[in-house]
Amino acid sequence: MTVQPDILVFAGSAREGSFNKKLARVATEALVKAGAAATLVDLRDFPMPLFDEDLEKAQGEPATATAFKTLMKQADGFVIASPEHNSTYSALLKNTIDWASRKREGETALQCFAGKPAMLVSASPGQLGGLRGLLALRALLGNLRVLVSPDQLAVSSAHTAFREDGSLADQKQAETVANMAASFVALVGKIKK
Repeated sequence: MTVQPDILVFAGSAREGSFNKKLARVATEALVKAGAAATLVDLRDFPMPLFDEDLEKAQGEPATATAFKTLMKQADGFVIASPEHNSTYSALLKNTIDWASRKREGETALQCFAGKPAMLVSASPGQLGGLRGLLALRALLGNLRVLVSPDQLAVSSAHTAFREDGSLADQKQAETVANMAASFVALVGKIKK
């Protein structure tokens, strides 16, 4: 019996025309073709205040953080399209991860993350395609006990990398995303069993 993994896909950017949102959509389509139940979400729909323990103590966990954590807990794995901001991941992505990492009553430590696989991709106008940010994100997720796939894709010259319909213009990059998605779906399916 084939196990269909549930994969949560999101970009670490809120910008409307974000290259990483485009890449997240490409990855979502590839995951579905590979047999996953993939859910693409926009972090813009989950606005969270800057993480602050005093705020958390006074007001509790924001409803948007709870909603996003619920999606993460339900998912068998993640695909994150991470922009590179000053050689690392975005503040938006870090803040989202900080809120999601907080243990609540009835949860195990790092319940959203521990033992779950993640696939990382990035897109940037620069020549490295956001690669430096992926290296930093890989380290962060590893510390949260996420099983980060060794496969990753960094799309350089992102301002010219996408067609008007949102697909990748470079056929080799499109094939790479498809192959990565197929391998990732197989991996998540094995872990889910």
